[in-house]
Amino acid sequence: MNGKTELSRQQQKSRETREKIFQAAKRILQKKGYEELSIKNICEEAGVSNGSFYHHFKTKDDLLSYYIEDQPTINPDLLELPEDVAGVKKGIIEVYMNYVKYCRELGVEFMSGYYDTKNQALNAAIRTERPYPIVTVQTYVEKAIAAGVVKLNEEIDEFTTDIRMIVIGNVFEWCLRGGDTDFEGNMSRSLGKYLDATLCEV
Repeated sequence: MNGKTELSRQQQKSRETREKIFQAAKRILQKKGYEELSIKNICEEAGVSNGSFYHHFKTKDDLLSYYIEDQPTINPDLLELPEDVAGVKKGIIEVYMNYVKYCRELGVEFMSGYYDTKNQALNAAIRTERPYPIVTVQTYVEKAIAAGVVKLNEEIDEFTTDIRMIVIGNVFEWCLRGGDTDFEGNMSRSLGKYLDATLCEV
């Protein structure tokens, strides 16, 4: 029993340290921008050692990705298999409405710092893990195809790549305008039009 208590205490401390590091990075991004987001500056701001940083994260981009992808998730299994194409489209859009909500929680300043061309965590060609939303959507669509609910007019890899680019474009536009856009409406409309063109009845 003591072992379990100790483990949970360690896990709690680990979570607190990760959060402290992230909040420090967020403050630097908001005040000074991505250029000043060095591991040295993050550690100084957080009051932790370099070793502590590297215990939790591989790079500063890994740190940012962790919080982008650690959003409240919708388990693919909880997305019930819909009866028709309209249901599939609604499910996919719901995943990204969840993402939009999380972007709002992190704030325009943080997201603007994250969506920097120097942030290699955004580079789909080199990253080792794919971001949560697109994995959820791919699983969901493959399940719907296997069940004979929908047909996809292109390869699944092309489909997920297109969606990723639509989403990045919407987030970038929201950041570019300092949050002064209909983020939810734009995301929903552009994804909806794309899904209308790529998903159809079997």
